[in-house]
Amino acid sequence: MKADDMWKVSQGEGITVAVIDSGVDSSTPELRGQVLRGADASNTPKNPRQDTDGHGTNMAALIAGTGVGGGIRGLAPKAKILPVRNVVDGRSDSADRVMDRAIRYAADHGARIINISWGAKAIAQQFPLTQAAVKHALKRGSLIFASSGNSGDTDNVVEQPAGLSGVVGVGAIDSTGKAPKWSTAGDQVALVAPGVDMTTYCTKSKGLCNSWGTSQSTAIASASAALIWAKHPKWNNNQVLRVMMQTAGRPETGEIPSSYVGYGTIRPRKVLLEGEGDPGPANVNPLLAREGATKPDPSASASASKSPSSDPQSTPTAPDDKKGDKKTVAEPKKNDDNSSTLWIAIGAGIAVLLAAAVAIVLVRRRSSASVGL
Repeated sequence: MKADDMWKVSQGEGITVAVIDSGVDSSTPELRGQVLRGADASNTPKNPRQDTDGHGTNMAALIAGTGVGGGIRGLAPKAKILPVRNVVDGRSDSADRVMDRAIRYAADHGARIINISWGAKAIAQQFPLTQAAVKHALKRGSLIFASSGNSGDTDNVVEQPAGLSGVVGVGAIDSTGKAPKWSTAGDQVALVAPGVDMTTYCTKSKGLCNSWGTSQSTAIASASAALIWAKHPKWNNNQVLRVMMQTAGRPETGEIPSSYVGYGTIRPRKVLLEGEGDPGPANVNPLLAREGATKPDPSASASASKSPSSDPQSTPTAPDDKKGDKKTVAEPKKNDDNSSTLWIAIGAGIAVLLAAAVAIVLVRRRSSASVGL
């Protein structure tokens, strides 16, 4: 992604990203000064700037972490995070009502981008309030990204709100550009982003771990949009999405959007560094208009090889994240100048420098996933 080069052009400054999740721990070193007041959309409100789960904090760090204090540097380190807690207790409230309130709050409080690394296996008709909230947010000028889900190798059930009209459903790819089997496929997938071997705080131990899932992919998508929007502040939500779709790395064969990778892999560098993408009309939603959709070429040879991105069976199944994170980041050794650094990659070509002192955050991941572009 050439993040170092992109950061010379844009770091997401002036863009607010709402993280609808378990809350965001504003005391995390790399998020200090990054987290706005926010709100709790649940029936039993708590402080949205606290996070007993850790999932929302991980997503916020991937989006806007500054790297300060030995923490994670996100892809849009100068964006601001609006935390919107949306925990459902299952008794006094429904997921539809909570999500409705969360999206409306985000849209009405300055969030240009709404990140929902969360999903419920349900049909769209079970989320009528949320669908109405999505329409409201789009009219207010917000752009909504939601994780497609991690059940591609089991029941592959569409998750909401990713399947709702107007929501940009985000799937995962690995470092080779392939869609892992667990990334939920279907019509809800509009774009894909890294979701394998993403560095986040461990959920069952201290320190940093490798994680996987479409939750992390969604955070990378939201951060990418923040970079583009900060560079082109006069564009609206439709125009930012249009150039993201136009510059996505597309599968070489098959129908577009693909069930596995949608319109392709998000590549903000194409917009920021190479000047590609035509923002087009501000009043047309390119996703709803199915701009760029194509059918397979009937003249193509039946023996043509499949695109790696269109074959979810081409990669091994990822381990079940409920079994705990795989600890991959060891305690750094001191070097000669008594400082320690550790390089990690977010996808192919994104290097992020982490200092030795790592904040301790316990994280439980719901539909989490991390991967590189």
